[in-house]
Amino acid sequence: MNAKLLSVNVGRAFAAPYTSAEGGTGIDKRPVAGPVAVTAPGPKGIGGSGLAGDAVVDRRHHGGDDQAVYAYAREDLDDWQRQLDRALPNGVFGENLTTTGLDVTDARVGERWRVGPELLLEVTNPRIPCRTFQGWLDERGWIKRFTAAATPGAYLRVLEAGEIRAGDPVRVEHRPDHDVTVALMFRALTTRRELLPRLLEAGDPLPAEARATVLKHRARTAN
Repeated sequence: MNAKLLSVNVGRAFAAPYTSAEGGTGIDKRPVAGPVAVTAPGPKGIGGSGLAGDAVVDRRHHGGDDQAVYAYAREDLDDWQRQLDRALPNGVFGENLTTTGLDVTDARVGERWRVGPELLLEVTNPRIPCRTFQGWLDERGWIKRFTAAATPGAYLRVLEAGEIRAGDPVRVEHRPDHDVTVALMFRALTTRRELLPRLLEAGDPLPAEARATVLKHRARTAN
């Protein structure tokens, strides 16, 4: 199957009792018709990156250039739909891109995706579940269940800006020769901390925050 976007999803901020972030949350992403502009950081990182019209409220834990775009596979949503016995429309996990034909969980850190003719994205890290995610889905024990499944979806940074829309093809332009996948990184950051040192094999594309976590773990375990 050829990989493509099933939908491009953006959300507006709204108040919710399950988040303490000032301004509420933007987790309610909905598919939009027509093209959506995706911006890249300006020179020396000046200026934000992400989808036009998409609210990112809790910038302490979400957004930023290393988490400018969030992708989740429709195949994984379908699996959750069966397990939870409820409809899960595109965007319901707060993802900006709902894909098909693309193994998002097996993507490697530093892997580059060409989306449509213009946009170039680079895989950075997995999504870590939070209280807002659990409150939004209203599923008891959701954080624990989502963590155990280890199909977290992928955050991406924007290397080249462009417009995208539903139906655009997604092509993997570069796949690194290491084996630090989104799934491995997720397990290292959650349930299997002994895997943390392996994240450094991803090299420069590894986000600074994850690198700092690895170095802290290394210093702690060396004593």
